[in-house]
Amino acid sequence: MRYDIAADPLRIEPETLYTLPERLRAAQAVFEATGGLHAAGLFTADGRMLCLREDVGRHNAVDKVIGWALREDLLPLRGHVLMVSGRASFELTQKAAMAGIPLLAAVSAPSSLAVDLAEELGLTLIGFLRDRSANVYTGAERVLTPADAG
Repeated sequence: MRYDIAADPLRIEPETLYTLPERLRAAQAVFEATGGLHAAGLFTADGRMLCLREDVGRHNAVDKVIGWALREDLLPLRGHVLMVSGRASFELTQKAAMAGIPLLAAVSAPSSLAVDLAEELGLTLIGFLRDRSANVYTGAERVLTPADAG
């Protein structure tokens, strides 16, 4: 099953994006106790967290989020944002696309293969999202600018 994420109309405010890492971190109960887990969170375009899952592997955390969405009959996840606590790999980009998620954000760097795949599929890929800063690697049209407001 493949979804057309390039056509997804998601648009997000930079201010909303900047809140996602802290919202993700604040919801990580097991990380708080152990300091050793990755997290993946599914958010709406207005920054509301729908699901958070933790695991020692960031890929497993993403699988858990997508599995939750499948059980809830939410696929494809049009108009949603996937936020991860680590790097954005090719595999995480692929998983996001297969679930119909148009925007993948990570607190760390994306791999070059992740950037290439995101560009090919029309997925917005954001890395180094932290401290009110972000690098938008692909799909910048989904991140609103002041000109969009006027």
